[in-house]
Amino acid sequence: MTILYVAIDKAVAVVRQRNGGWGVNLHLAGSQPQCVAVDSLHQERVYCGTFDQGLWQSADAGASWEPAGEGIAHEQVMSVAVSAAEQVGGSGVVYAGTEPSAIFRSEDQGKSWRELAALRELPSARTWSFPPRPWTSHIRWITPDPLMPGRVFAAAEAGALVRSLDGGQTWEDRRPDGPFDTHTLVMHRLAPNRLYSAAGDGFMNPGNGFVQSDNGGDTWYRPDNGLDYHYLWSVAADPADPNTLVISAAPGPQEAHSPMSAESAIYRRSGNGQWQRVRDGLPTARGLLASVLAANEAEPGVFYAGNNKGLFRSADAGSTWEELPIPWPAGTRIGRANALVVVQD
Repeated sequence: MTILYVAIDKAVAVVRQRNGGWGVNLHLAGSQPQCVAVDSLHQERVYCGTFDQGLWQSADAGASWEPAGEGIAHEQVMSVAVSAAEQVGGSGVVYAGTEPSAIFRSEDQGKSWRELAALRELPSARTWSFPPRPWTSHIRWITPDPLMPGRVFAAAEAGALVRSLDGGQTWEDRRPDGPFDTHTLVMHRLAPNRLYSAAGDGFMNPGNGFVQSDNGGDTWYRPDNGLDYHYLWSVAADPADPNTLVISAAPGPQEAHSPMSAESAIYRRSGNGQWQRVRDGLPTARGLLASVLAANEAEPGVFYAGNNKGLFRSADAGSTWEELPIPWPAGTRIGRANALVVVQD
């Protein structure tokens, strides 16, 4: 059974495939969900960060939710991730990022948390600033290395992509050639040390939105050929082929996030080829907010996308798409899809 966890406007949608059809239940109604993560070692354990009610967790695959344990100092939880490589007691270590920028770590399935305070002591930290709220910043994304325990990457929006090699006890500041405004960062089990960053860097400086490292973040380059939108939001890699990618992009932040100005697209790249815009089965660019993209290990060659128009699936590695026939409850407003995670039950 396929399960999609989608952070939509004012709720978390838990979408399940049963007997060839789809069902959906909405949870945390009235909250402002920002991020979702699943423990790959215990897929029934799910975490959801909200902008106004802190971090929530489910121990039954999203059927019920309860607040996470104490120790996260801020209600605005903007990112959450569970390490598959770093385990304590048979469960993955959990990381949560907040606004203002801080990262918290749990080694007991979210029951208790401690801050990884060295992050805030980095030299660049005082310069981090989120343009819509320039007096503050947040940790937009956290990527634990799927193969190397303790190696963790974190993206401050905006200002830095930083790295820890010891589970967040110490941090290395951004590299001079590294991405400045990473929105999504992906690693792949079949390509150790490779990182793909979908960043906002290309908005003011076209050609800089897609940022790649092949050596664990030591150095970076920008293979952007083929893109005509340069503000990148999401990226996902084919579970069977780390060289096949899809990204979402818009002309700028207003087009990516504002319904009044919405305009975005999905692009695909295979091997060393250039990016190609994908249109088959997707909504037209005008009116489309930036999609969140996802893949899961159990479905090689399959991608999922969530946006203000619905949920979409590609069964041919991102070349063509079809909308999933989700029976949304009457009055449901998807709004901007903030996060999407897909698992096989």
